[in-house]
Amino acid sequence: MTEPSSDPWGYVPALESAELARLRDEYRLFVGGSFVDGSGEPTTGVNPATAERLAEVPTTTEADVDRAVAAAREAFHDGWGRLTGTERAKYLFRLGRLLQERTRELAVLETLDSGKPVRQAGEFDLPNAAAYFLYYAGWADKLDYAGFGPSPEPLGVSGQVLPWNFPLLTLACQVAPALACGNTVVLKPAETTPLSALVFAELCEQAGLPAGAVNVITGGAGVGDRLLTHPEVAKPVFTGSTEVGKRVQHRLAGTGKRPALALGGNGTNIVFADAAQEQAVQGVVDGAFFNQGNVCGAGSRLLVEESIAAEFAERVRERVRGLRVGDPLDRNTDVGALNSAAELDRITRLVEAGEAEGAEKWTSPCALPGRGYFVAPTVFSGVQQSMRLAREELFGPVLSVLTFRTPQEAVGKADNTPYGLTAGVWTEKGSRALWTARQLRTGVVWANAFNGFDPTAPFGGNRESGSARTGGQAGLEAYLDV
Repeated sequence: MTEPSSDPWGYVPALESAELARLRDEYRLFVGGSFVDGSGEPTTGVNPATAERLAEVPTTTEADVDRAVAAAREAFHDGWGRLTGTERAKYLFRLGRLLQERTRELAVLETLDSGKPVRQAGEFDLPNAAAYFLYYAGWADKLDYAGFGPSPEPLGVSGQVLPWNFPLLTLACQVAPALACGNTVVLKPAETTPLSALVFAELCEQAGLPAGAVNVITGGAGVGDRLLTHPEVAKPVFTGSTEVGKRVQHRLAGTGKRPALALGGNGTNIVFADAAQEQAVQGVVDGAFFNQGNVCGAGSRLLVEESIAAEFAERVRERVRGLRVGDPLDRNTDVGALNSAAELDRITRLVEAGEAEGAEKWTSPCALPGRGYFVAPTVFSGVQQSMRLAREELFGPVLSVLTFRTPQEAVGKADNTPYGLTAGVWTEKGSRALWTARQLRTGVVWANAFNGFDPTAPFGGNRESGSARTGGQAGLEAYLDV
């Protein structure tokens, strides 16, 4: 029985049971419609919130990659590839409904594997993952009207390497359009978060997908490299860091293949003096600290008009002070665990570099759990354009605050980064928001909002954020021979 809280106004823990995830001692690869053993030495998955063992995960060798690609190739020619758009739509719809039916189980599994808050996994990741399959189910028999010419053809086998920050959601936004267009898929989840992809393979089996339409393999960077550069993979897809994306593009140069690269970002919220401050504060904090800041489009930079900068920054700090950091399985938790010890070390070194360069650090006075990979939300003021905090992808619970005097200065500072993925513009004047959006060299710009994702709308960036587009009608193009 839970003891009553000594603080009558405090939160009572609202824990989800880890047993809902139905963890098994070991998992297997999914190749050619069957669950099979990997040829490499198994690895052990770890819960980032406790650093405890989760399950044994198979490891893929080059031979396993070849086997999975061969199964996908066979399915493209003799199974999935022979289905009509209407038939493909039925399978996609089944997958979407299965994701909805098993939302609670998969949300807990995602939390255990990645460290993200279970409330976010259940209310954002899973509903959107299901929505991608349901949305693209509607496109499967309407490709003639998608704007890519009459009777557009699929490419073949798509090799997909996925990131660890949104394992199941990223899977959905890439696998759903690939299948809708008639391609087959070999996907490799991140080495640290493979479990939801392996359970997704069970959904494919439950939905009765033709053998080889979807194949799931696991492993590290070498496995991903082999998959993306495999001669039988017609559409390589990589979601992850810009550094790795550049290497992938270099390896594929001259092959005639056009990889879809969804890479890093260093998003910005631009707050003008006439903005609704309470709304803007909430948007800035959500943009910076959602999913522990482990979002390629995170609003990790705040550009605020100089006349309100001091007051606005204090409001932001006050709001950050109220964020609850702790057990990701507690539905009250706002900021969960980082994905790995390596990520914790990277963020720690980045914060130290910010202090060394002269930025003023403020850290939330929250209590951190005694185990796991946690870091307190941090806000830096007095950040200059030359600092790493302003130019690099932070990818953690860190916010950098800069100021501006004119709209032109705001745009110049926002664009002074190699990335171009997301931005939010906060102002009461629609003309100012539209002018700023047109000037920014950024793929996605929200007005008086941030993180407004929707499967029916395209999302993607430019410059070193890559050129891939996911969502909406634009998300089909990568998987059609156009």
